[in-house]
Amino acid sequence: MILFPAIDLKDGQCVRLKHGDMATATIYNDDPAAQARAFEEQGFEWLHVVDLNGAFKGQSVNSAAVGAILKATKNPVQLGGGIRTLDQIEDWLDRGLARVILGTVAVRDPDLVKQACKAFPGKIAVGIDAKGGKVAVEGWAEASSLGVIELARKFEGVGVAAIIYTDIDRDGVLTGINWNATIDLAEAVSIPIIASGGLASIADIVRMTMPDAQKLEGAISGRALYDGRIDPAEALAILQGKAAVETRL
Repeated sequence: MILFPAIDLKDGQCVRLKHGDMATATIYNDDPAAQARAFEEQGFEWLHVVDLNGAFKGQSVNSAAVGAILKATKNPVQLGGGIRTLDQIEDWLDRGLARVILGTVAVRDPDLVKQACKAFPGKIAVGIDAKGGKVAVEGWAEASSLGVIELARKFEGVGVAAIIYTDIDRDGVLTGINWNATIDLAEAVSIPIIASGGLASIADIVRMTMPDAQKLEGAISGRALYDGRIDPAEALAILQGKAAVETRL
C-alpha cells in the first residue's frame, strides 16, 4: 500500500486548492524541487505531481518546475495535467517520469489512452475526477455525463497501470476520502485504484489497512501532510505494518 505525497503546481509553486478552485490556492512552498527532496527524506517512495495550470490550459505549463523535481528526487514520479498527445507522453517519459496520468483526454479520446498503453507499457495511468458521481474534465471546470465506473470499464484489459480516483467534493477540504465510492470502483474493475481527495488524518491511513481496502494500490495525501495533520513517519509505519493500528475509525 503506497502513500503518495502530492505536489500540485500553480505558477511554479506548490499549492493546495479547495474543490479544484484555482482562486482558493494556498501556497505551501515556492521551491517544488526542495519539497520533492523533503518528501523523499521523510521516507516516501513515490511522488504524485499535478500541473494545475496545464490541466486548465490543455498543455503543460509548469514544465520547468517538473523538470527540477525530476532532478531533485530519486523517487518515481507520476504527473498529470495538460498531457493530451502521444508526443507529449513520450517527451515526459524520456525526461524521466515513471508514469503519465491522462485525465481529460481519457474522456475525449479513449483510443489515445489505448494507443499510449500499447506504446508505453506500464507507464500510463488514468485520472478519473468526479463530482456528484459524474466525471469532470478540463481541470474540473466541465462536467460530463459519464459515470465513474462506466469510464473505468472502458480501459479494462488495455494495460492501464492505475486509475487515480478523485472525489472533487472532498478534495482539499480534509473531510476524509470517499471510501465507499473508491472501494466500489476497485471492486468493479481489475485495474489498480489510487484513492484521492480529502485524506484528512491518521484515521484515513488506518482505513487503508482494512481488508476491503487491500484492493487499492494506495492513496494520495496533500493538505494533511502540508498542515502537519499527518505525521509521515507514523503514517508510513502503519502502512508498512511496523506500528500498531489503533482504533480511530
